[in-house]
Amino acid sequence: MTDHPHPAPDLVALQRRLAEFAAARHWQPYHTPKNLVAALSVEASELVEIFQWLTPEESARVMTDPGTAHRVRDEVADVLAYLLQFCEVLDVDPLAALAAKIERNELRFPVRKDRGS
Repeated sequence: MTDHPHPAPDLVALQRRLAEFAAARHWQPYHTPKNLVAALSVEASELVEIFQWLTPEESARVMTDPGTAHRVRDEVADVLAYLLQFCEVLDVDPLAALAAKIERNELRFPVRKDRGS
C-alpha cells in the first residue's frame, strides 16, 4: 500500500526542492546548523508524541487509523526535511554517511554463530 501514485523522487531532487523553497522565502539566514538541528529535534519529538502512551501492540497498528497514519507521515516528512536541510548546509551526504555507519556497525557487531539459527 502506497500513499503516492508517482515514483518517489531521489534525495538530491528533494534537497534541491527544499533549498529552493527556503531561498524563495529568504529563509537561508535562519537555516544555520544549530537552528536546523534544533528543528530536527523538535520534529522528532512530535513523532515520539504520537506513540507516547501507546502499548507496543497499539504502536504496531498505528498506521491502520487514517488520521494517525497521516500525522505519522507528516512528522516523518518534517524530520526528513530538516535532516536533509541540515546535511545540505554542512555538506554531508546522508546516504554515504549511512552506508559508512552500517559498515562500521557490521564490524563492531559481527553475527555470532552461537546465537539464534
